[in-house]
Amino acid sequence: MHKDIRNFLKYLKNAKNYSDYTIKSYENDLLKFDSFLSEKKFTSWSDLKQADIRNFIGAYRRQGLSPRSIARILSSLRSFYKYLSLEGLTRENPILGISAPKLNSLLPKALDTDMVNKLLQFEPKTWGDYRDKAIAELLYSSGLRLSELCQLDMNDLSIESQMCRVLGKGQKEREVPIGSKAIEAIKIWFKHRDARVENKERAIFINNLGKRLSQRSVQNGLKKMSSKMGLPYIHPHMLRHSFASHILESSGDLRAVQELLGHANLSTTQIYTKLNFQHLAKVYDKSHPHAKK
Repeated sequence: MHKDIRNFLKYLKNAKNYSDYTIKSYENDLLKFDSFLSEKKFTSWSDLKQADIRNFIGAYRRQGLSPRSIARILSSLRSFYKYLSLEGLTRENPILGISAPKLNSLLPKALDTDMVNKLLQFEPKTWGDYRDKAIAELLYSSGLRLSELCQLDMNDLSIESQMCRVLGKGQKEREVPIGSKAIEAIKIWFKHRDARVENKERAIFINNLGKRLSQRSVQNGLKKMSSKMGLPYIHPHMLRHSFASHILESSGDLRAVQELLGHANLSTTQIYTKLNFQHLAKVYDKSHPHAKK
């Protein structure tokens, strides 16, 4: 892989604090680009023209790659060229003027309150169950990203003030409230954590070896919880989406939801207004006498 691409991926991890999953997506896209560069024998980023990028993307179109995947590759290239420009590695940006294919809007999958309540009625029996219950409660209570949850240290959480300090994307810190049910589950988990934690481990959520819990382990824990409660797999991001949707339904305060989620731009949060409108449209269709022919 080209050294500048390797350095860019390090930049995403260390400076932008992107999750391992997101960085892997960038890596997959840029590996395709790296192969293209090798094949065409480019020696400088400034040598690439818009026509070269169109040829690169066109090859994947002809192979039948989906519009969503092509849009993601273009997004990765835009971020990469922005990085190259910041580092003074190029003055040219061949991505400018190339638009991504139009996509159907995919609304985030939010659960209704009954389904969330059913998941959180889970009764822990084992050491790991108490941890997974606390994780599920915290994800839904505070709308954390999976990567943010796994990074939490003991000094990031205050039981007394029911607040949690979170390090989000771009190393941006925010404080989010924690609901009483999540606090209760976390208190119980702490009793079990203390019996197994390594002396110097600061992570709130740990594995059987007393070390920081991985993102994959969190996903597997929620998968088991979902299965035991007779539910389809409820992954961590679904709980974040549900948190945002339910807060917005009750308050109508989009700015507050933006702050709680840690979104840099309000436009990212606005997708939840579409989700709420979809819900309202269904209610209207079911209940209004003139809604149906």
